[in-house]
Amino acid sequence: MKTIRTPQDLAIHGAVPAFAESLHVGRPNMGDRAAFMQYANDIFDRRWLSNNGPLVQQFEREIEAHLGVKHCVAMCNGTIALEIAIRALGMEGEVIVPSYTFVATAHALQWQSITPVFADIDPVTHLLSPDAVRRMITPRTTGIIGVHLWGRAAPVRELQDIADEHGLKLMFDAAHAFSCMHQGRMIGNFGACEVLSFHATKFFNTFEGGAVVTNDDELAQTMRLMRNFGFAGFDRVVHPGTNGKMVEINAAMGLVNLKALDDVVDANRRNYHAYRDALRDVRGLRLLSMETGERHNYQYVVVEVGPECPATRDQLIDALQAENVIARRYFWPGCHNMEPYRSLFPHAGLMLPHTGVVAARVIVLPTGQTMDADMIATVVQIMRMRIQELG
Repeated sequence: MKTIRTPQDLAIHGAVPAFAESLHVGRPNMGDRAAFMQYANDIFDRRWLSNNGPLVQQFEREIEAHLGVKHCVAMCNGTIALEIAIRALGMEGEVIVPSYTFVATAHALQWQSITPVFADIDPVTHLLSPDAVRRMITPRTTGIIGVHLWGRAAPVRELQDIADEHGLKLMFDAAHAFSCMHQGRMIGNFGACEVLSFHATKFFNTFEGGAVVTNDDELAQTMRLMRNFGFAGFDRVVHPGTNGKMVEINAAMGLVNLKALDDVVDANRRNYHAYRDALRDVRGLRLLSMETGERHNYQYVVVEVGPECPATRDQLIDALQAENVIARRYFWPGCHNMEPYRSLFPHAGLMLPHTGVVAARVIVLPTGQTMDADMIATVVQIMRMRIQELG
């Protein structure tokens, strides 16, 4: 029997939780408070709160410079950004997406009476499979939405080839991939456009927010109209639109966090390497590699629980949560198993075997500025001990 010697051991054996304060996936990273308050004071002084204020314009310019894109169209959140991009591209009928993604990717289509057609993923990379995309094309298909999952780029060249061959629109959900590169180019430069999320749980946040980035002048102008009810000036509406504007206080948070971006990525990278070292000899657990050889944000720490592991994924989740470690089952159970898609497409899973397997295996572990090597060692020890108990 194991001898209990440390506070961590006491916690893991049920005396007290391992962590007095919960460790959450997606806990917000925060930039300099004093700098943010100066921006907030400037907003109060100007009394310009929304409607394409100076901070939003500055934020867009800085995102454009960071990503090397011609246009950043800032939005109130990533979901509205998806919806506006889809509509601006003229997608209709059916659009192919992975089921292994956050449900907003599918909802942005369904909300506009466009049918999301779910294609399978590569079981190793978790990214949309070009071969699966080809199998799902029908005469009603008008587009493809690729997803850059875990900060790793979707197969952009192969998807672009498919889109060109079949006359389809191609865009990317880049919610996971801000400040990442693919083949020497910053993500944001692929497809017709790419959609970013700056939600509080992302490693870079604007409290809440999103954007569409593109190198297409006409598309950018259309989206700028659409995010502001189609107004092209006072009392002059020239296009259908909605209210998708980012407000000044969100842009202020974004400007502050942009200055802290390198520090956050450095912390994430250190944490990833600490997890890699701690998990190296844990039976049945595989850390998804983020070492792409290119710029990466290390936003997510993704672990697959293999069939050889004595503990199931959910048993490990339960053990972690009992110790105040709020790990997550991304993206369980897959969009096709959520409503309304489960009822609309009850047999979709037959075409998604890899999606089902990956969704049942993945744990995403906490990272970010509030984590350190000792905390990570304790998180891994909780999983190790649960595996030993069941092995």
